[in-house]
Amino acid sequence: MRKIRVVIKQPGRVPYVTNISDRLGNLQEHVGGYIETVTIDEDLVILCNEEGRLIGLPYNCQVLGISFVGTIIFAGVDGEELADLPVDFKTFKKMFPYLWEED
Repeated sequence: MRKIRVVIKQPGRVPYVTNISDRLGNLQEHVGGYIETVTIDEDLVILCNEEGRLIGLPYNCQVLGISFVGTIIFAGVDGEELADLPVDFKTFKKMFPYLWEED
């Protein structure tokens, strides 16, 4: 089992960094259903629940103009594989400071 370093953002909570298994079942558990991948940059993606809106998951946040519901996972990408987040947590906070703002 391979672990990757990611940032998880749950609705109404601040993001946190953690290491999780990159197995599909584990990722689906975190987002609560089937995975949809949204590419943010060539080496950064957001994993979310592809049916989140249909099943009424709570609003989470907006990233680069895209609204997300339910828990999301920021992960790195290396070719076709998920990988460690490509930046450290301090840099991540500078890239997405609004994720820490109160609604």
